[in-house]
Order: sequence, then C-alpha cells, then structure tokens
Amino acid sequence: MKIFQKEIQLPAFKRGFHLITREVVDKFPELAKINTGMLQVWIKHTSAGLTVNENADPTVRRDFETFANDLIPENYPHFIHTYEGPDDMPAHIKSSIFGASVQIPVSGGKLNLGTWQGIYLGEFRDYGGVRKLVLTAFGN
Repeated sequence: MKIFQKEIQLPAFKRGFHLITREVVDKFPELAKINTGMLQVWIKHTSAGLTVNENADPTVRRDFETFANDLIPENYPHFIHTYEGPDDMPAHIKSSIFGASVQIPVSGGKLNLGTWQGIYLGEFRDYGGVRKLVLTAFGN
C-alpha cells in the first residue's frame, strides 16, 4: 500500500462553484504512482465545500449557485451568527450540506472520473480568500 499526502492552496475564487480538478491534479503529481486506489480531497474551511458534478457546461455551476442561495438565503431572519456578515452563516450551512470532502477512484495513476465529471469548489463567502486542501492518495 502506498500513501501520499499533500496540502495545497487554491487561489481566492469569487463566490460560486468553480472547477478545480486541474489544480488538484497539477499540484499532486504523486497521484501517478497509484495504480489502483483512491484520492480523498479535504477542505480545511467551514464556509466552502466540495462536490463532484458536471465539468463541461458552466451554466450548471451557475444554477448550483442560484439554487444554493434560494435554499439558504442571506436574509433568513432567524440567524443569530451574523457578526461576520450576512453571507457567513449561510456559508456554514452550505458547507455542511455540500460537504468538506470528496473521494475519487484512481486507476492507472489518473482520476477515474466520468466523462462529464469534475471536482467543484463551492465558495460560499463573498470574499472567502485562499482555500487549503489536503490531498490523500492511497492504493497500490
């Protein structure tokens, strides 16, 4: 069993959903040393999240953002954790709903994603800043 782990930093992204598959693969060349295994991508933040979805049509990512904002509006009158701004508590809830990690099979040193799949960063703050990911690849 081989295990590789690395922490990487993503640049600051504007609020919304962003494809980060290329950044993950480019910053983790050790992935090529895994023939059969898994990659776990973990985000070290409570106001952003990760998911896997459509990698071709950017309108899918815009629809994700629209739906998430409709589901968890900033003007929800019962939030009490508001001292970091109106986008803060909704960002925490979105992070929990979308999740802090994704697991992707690795085959032949490459992510075994479907043709139309990519890793999304969900940036839920207006000004979230840089985000840190922990990448862990393991297998044979």
